Amino acid sequence: MSVIDRPTFEKLQRDAGADFVGELIAAYGEEMPQLLAKLQHALLAQDVEALRQAAHSIKATSNTFGALSLGELAQELEMMGRANTLEGAQEKIDRLAVEYDRVQHALEDLSHG
Repeated sequence: MSVIDRPTFEKLQRDAGADFVGELIAAYGEEMPQLLAKLQHALLAQDVEALRQAAHSIKATSNTFGALSLGELAQELEMMGRANTLEGAQEKIDRLAVEYDRVQHALEDLSHG
């Protein structure tokens, strides 16, 4: 599976306009590090609800861009929050951060290409 689902991304460009998608990508690039930090803080604080909320935001935004693998990882964390468990959350957060780096580079390439 590619980092970005092209049909989803192209539909977003058609629906919102390429220029606006560029602005959305920039906003995503600013918001995601904050959300990743919230995930880490929630884990350290053992706050399952804060983890669930941050993961939900990541899932929704990532899926909008076609970053479906990232969205799936975020959904796993969201479900952990719903289940009131944090076991294995650090590994998932680490995987999510790595996948986000791949997504951000792919989005930048797509927005300039």
